[in-house]
Amino acid sequence: MVLTRIVAAIAVLAGLPIGGALAQPAPPSARPEVKPEMIENCPGLVANRVPRAVPAAFSLAALAGDQVRISYVGHSTFQIESPGGVKIATDYNDYVKPRALPDVVTMNHAHSTHYTDRPEPGIRHVLRGWGPSPDRPARHDLQFKDVRVRNVPTNIRSWGGETERHGNSIFIFEIANLCIGHLGHLHHTLNQQQLNEIGRLDVVLVPVDGGATLDLEGMAEVLKSLKAPLMIPMHYFSTYSLRRFLDLLGEKSVEVEMSDVPSVVVSKTTLPARPKLQVLPGRAF
Repeated sequence: MVLTRIVAAIAVLAGLPIGGALAQPAPPSARPEVKPEMIENCPGLVANRVPRAVPAAFSLAALAGDQVRISYVGHSTFQIESPGGVKIATDYNDYVKPRALPDVVTMNHAHSTHYTDRPEPGIRHVLRGWGPSPDRPARHDLQFKDVRVRNVPTNIRSWGGETERHGNSIFIFEIANLCIGHLGHLHHTLNQQQLNEIGRLDVVLVPVDGGATLDLEGMAEVLKSLKAPLMIPMHYFSTYSLRRFLDLLGEKSVEVEMSDVPSVVVSKTTLPARPKLQVLPGRAF
């Protein structure tokens, strides 16, 4: 099969096993700072014409005012660049890092390939996706130049298999009229309150390992709930798990595109007209 042959060419990413049962969604909790209008501030509108995401050249040309560059570094780490030059690194850790020093980093608490206790001093904003205790989840709403970063806490499994409440955050990046969501180390489907806090997404960065995070069927359910037109997979440890996810979504009439370069430039007008899963090659570690 052509798709299998193409997928096999992608670099295999290493990973750490995690045992234990799936954590359940946290019960709804009050969040005074969430206003009703926040639910709609990522409307996810798609242009009427038939567009496509534009692969970025290796020269990494300057971005137009309505463009965002997303580059897959590896594992769960992406570099996201704004038109104003702000660089963000997701699930920043000691093993996989973008070459350029980021201005903003986000982290999650699943294990050490998703965070670091030693971020470089030059990083302006370090946003940890977990709070000081299970009863005090992380709450971020950062405006830095032309970028807004906020988070929605979720649960994770601990190394012993127990549920760590609010140990993960879904980070949402609002840039150039786009809303980009990074699901982090998501271990459960999303309740309605979490979906309301996230709002509509244009792009979602989704783990597809099928075991260390949420199983593939559950992750497909999450993507269906989020309704993002562009989905970019991450956190897969073999071409087998990636292929299983591509086949699963392909059965649901989702377009699959394999990229030869690890970056894609996206704008509101280049979002796909129907749901697309775009695979970016990332380096192993």
